[in-house]
Amino acid sequence: MRTTSFIVLPAVLMASGFARAQEDGVDLRDPREVRLANVRQLTFGGDNAEAYFDRTGSRLVFQSTRDALGCDQIFTMGADGSDVRMVSSGKGRTTCAYFFPDGKRILYSSTHHLSPDCPPKPDYSSGYVWPLYAYDVFVADVDGGNPRPITDPAGYDAEATIRPDGGRIVFTSTRDGDIELYSMAPDGTDVVRLTHEEGYDGGAFYSEDGKRICYRAHHPGGEEEAKRYREKLARSEVEPIVLEIWVMDADGSNKTQVTSNGAANFCPFFHPSGEWIVFASNMSDPAGHDFDLYGVRADGSGLERITYYADFDAFPMFSPDGKKLVFASNRHGSRPRETNIFIADWVEEQK
Repeated sequence: MRTTSFIVLPAVLMASGFARAQEDGVDLRDPREVRLANVRQLTFGGDNAEAYFDRTGSRLVFQSTRDALGCDQIFTMGADGSDVRMVSSGKGRTTCAYFFPDGKRILYSSTHHLSPDCPPKPDYSSGYVWPLYAYDVFVADVDGGNPRPITDPAGYDAEATIRPDGGRIVFTSTRDGDIELYSMAPDGTDVVRLTHEEGYDGGAFYSEDGKRICYRAHHPGGEEEAKRYREKLARSEVEPIVLEIWVMDADGSNKTQVTSNGAANFCPFFHPSGEWIVFASNMSDPAGHDFDLYGVRADGSGLERITYYADFDAFPMFSPDGKKLVFASNRHGSRPRETNIFIADWVEEQK
């Protein structure tokens, strides 16, 4: 295990007029978005994504590039957008933060232990890719103090989320030479590999009862596609052009493909009932640029479009009681493609 000195920057970055439902006469909700009510914007400026609730539904942890930061750092804020605090060091690059159920600790991935600098951006000249930076998973106090790594092998360890009872962590890793899902104990011990198919398996979340996991995956079809996948992987990259939603039991058994539309489907999250999943997809845009939120039953039936903004809606998560939905969107940005965090009341029953 590496040890590192870690300086917490107690920045309080409260935006004026946080949680605005409307501004300058602009409605933040498309009238077709009948599952959403009382949509409020929580962040203003920068690029903000992957906001996830604590178990009380009163706080969010998210990643953001803002102000003088060169790349994403981890922040917390109230579910009303107040009391925004940076809880990572401001060094390296961070991603995929999550609260432990006790509300006293957070988990996230970072490269700060390797270098204080942001890692170089990937080369997009031959197409869009996700870089597999040399992240390790860290656990820290909720204010960012006392960070300690719980993974250490070379390669990519990230996309970590926690079972609602706090007993296991599911994460994505390249430790065995492919991009697979694993689970581990909260201290990083007892690592169990959950997926074994060649290709990318990642972005996993537990169901509320902890018995199932939903995730995104792409398994190459044919040798030519497999060769391209391996070439990208050798450069620590993955091409997220086609991703499908899957579910499996928490021990990795009973894998079932939920979507099969050939689009980029990602960031699935179970409704607290466990009966269906909300996720983001570009399935309705032939050009592949417009991402919206969709709902689908865990058996693949009952597909429903949730958002209609003509650019980017993604990273949805239900509050533990199922009454709120938080998501990231380009809607109502101060500049093109600016991504902010939004929260809405969830409309369970349609009239």
